[in-house]
Amino acid sequence: MDLLPDPAPLATRLRNTLLRYHGIPDGEWRLARRAKDATVWRKPSEEFSGYLYKAQGVVEDVTNRIVDHIRPGPSRLDWDSLMTTMDIMETFEENCCVMRYTTAGQLWNIIAPREFVDFSYTTSYEDGLLTCGVSLDYGEARPNFVRGFNHPCGWFCVPLKDCPSHSLLTGYIQTELRGMLPQSAVDSAMSSTLANFYSDLKKALKP
Repeated sequence: MDLLPDPAPLATRLRNTLLRYHGIPDGEWRLARRAKDATVWRKPSEEFSGYLYKAQGVVEDVTNRIVDHIRPGPSRLDWDSLMTTMDIMETFEENCCVMRYTTAGQLWNIIAPREFVDFSYTTSYEDGLLTCGVSLDYGEARPNFVRGFNHPCGWFCVPLKDCPSHSLLTGYIQTELRGMLPQSAVDSAMSSTLANFYSDLKKALKP
């Protein structure tokens, strides 16, 4: 089995990468999907031949509760319709872990179920939080699953200045699904998956 990386430098590098994405000017993004709960843009990824996606929407809840639903933990499986299993493989400290998870098939199973092993890190950002992750080549892939790879991804969650009980949630996602897939199918799936993520999250947060 491969060795796990040293978490401290990896966490710093990951955070710095996400801060750089968060500073990309609006003019570099192209609209991919506008839905009721979120808007999704994309631009060519610097990491692989696919796209870096940006999703943004207002969520009616406080920052800490939103991030607790997104970061690795039991509540994620309760509401995220795409995620089918999740195991924490290693915990470095309270805000830093390695998780293995599987996702459901998409687009009438044109995209078969996938497995990922991700390093996850949550830290403060302005008045809110940033929870981010990146895939590791760690452990053997489970039978019947294609091992996907998440290039640096993350979610910035900050309270709205004029309404602190609501939060602005901005995500950056660049997933390499791997396997033999038409790129158009991947692009279509990514935009709708991100929009659905917001609507599923909002339902889960309702009192």
